[in-house]
Amino acid sequence: MTKANFFRKIAFGLNTHQARPDHPIDWAKSQLDNIPDMVWDGSIPTIKDMLNYYGKFVSTDRRVLRKKHKGDRAGYESAKEKLRSETGERYFENLELCIRHNTILKSGSPVFERLWMFWCNHFAIIDKDFLAEFSTGPYHREIIRQHMTGQFLDLAVAATTSWAMIHNLDNSESVGPNSKKGLRLKQKGRVISVNENHARELLELHTVSPSAGYTQDDVVALSYIMAGWEHPWTKKREECNMVKFNQKLHEPGKHTVLGKTYKQRGISSKNKLLDVLADLAQHEHTRHFIAFKLCRHFITDQPTEAMMAPIVSAWEETGGHLPSIHRALVEVIYAYTDDHLKFQNPEVWMLQMVNLAEMNWPPQAEDMTYDFIARPGYLKRRPEKLMREIGHMPYRPIQPNGFSDLERDWISPELLIRRLALPQELSPYIRGQINFEDIIEKNCSTPDEPLQMISKMTTQLEKLQYVFPGYWMLKA
Repeated sequence: MTKANFFRKIAFGLNTHQARPDHPIDWAKSQLDNIPDMVWDGSIPTIKDMLNYYGKFVSTDRRVLRKKHKGDRAGYESAKEKLRSETGERYFENLELCIRHNTILKSGSPVFERLWMFWCNHFAIIDKDFLAEFSTGPYHREIIRQHMTGQFLDLAVAATTSWAMIHNLDNSESVGPNSKKGLRLKQKGRVISVNENHARELLELHTVSPSAGYTQDDVVALSYIMAGWEHPWTKKREECNMVKFNQKLHEPGKHTVLGKTYKQRGISSKNKLLDVLADLAQHEHTRHFIAFKLCRHFITDQPTEAMMAPIVSAWEETGGHLPSIHRALVEVIYAYTDDHLKFQNPEVWMLQMVNLAEMNWPPQAEDMTYDFIARPGYLKRRPEKLMREIGHMPYRPIQPNGFSDLERDWISPELLIRRLALPQELSPYIRGQINFEDIIEKNCSTPDEPLQMISKMTTQLEKLQYVFPGYWMLKA
């Protein structure tokens, strides 16, 4: 056993032009302390940029087009199609996928990039309200990526209070029943309550998990604490304003979550959420839950306590310092590399194939001009269409728990057939002759069988179709 699978288990494999490191663990650890720059020759839109585009899209649609074309469905659809083009509603997701894939493949820190993909999925943003088109990409870049070299607490605070997450889980709808606004609305006969979505997912999915034994009372109390964190609504921009804490929406008083009572400090109640997050970030169930998820993502569907223990210890010793946690993870992955095979999700698998075959993917900035969709045949393979075909849209998880890490959820006959077809579909993007023997020897802990099989094949396409959808490539 050579532990060659390690380079696919923790990254995207080693192609012919990537030398095999003499010290794989040190190679992986060296990529964890710094945030690599995004790699893209064109402009990269910010969250503020995208809120401007989204604000124009929603306000024009709601306030102009629906009124102007009331009763004229065909006229409305035609006008909205024009608006989609003007605001990039069908452009930006493709652009974001290109920026994402180009950076992942070319930043020089593939281990960091794999961890970025993990954390984006941990703090998932679901497919609703045009989030995938306008917001999720910048959220991944500016919120998740920029907080991966500090404490888990900082990442959790940034994700929890981000525009994308506040909108994703409807926290702007929360109004404390006894808040200033709540009391005023109740006088008008309105029924006032908090929206529990964000608080529930913060406990269930982002921190302690149900194993902590929280109750419905804990969820309600945390919802009271979170009330007031909103993206303010304005007539001109609708909901497309940066997140602020609004004291007038906040439920006053003390609130108890998981046995601890939180109260206001100073003139603002915003500290209550920050105090809760500080405790959740250090909670033993948070450490164990995320260690379990890291091992399940990288090593096996059924992690053991022995696998998780070094990661939990690193968390305890450093207070949740992410690079230290990641370094412990690297050692665990290497130790178990050849004991367990992990089925790769479609995006990871595809990017490994692109890297190993040195394909000319993704489309570059000169191809991703604003009007590329309107030019028939100009870009034959749109990133969004390709990801849809293999069943994995990175910006469009259906559930708040993100995409599954379990083999059973990716191994349906339909999804496997789509993987079988993809190598041939992407074959025009290959730059030249592929050295399959070198790829297999560098990236396969048991290379004899695939080497023997490709020795019987005469064409590059035959080898391409055998190697990448084969058992050795689907699992690492």
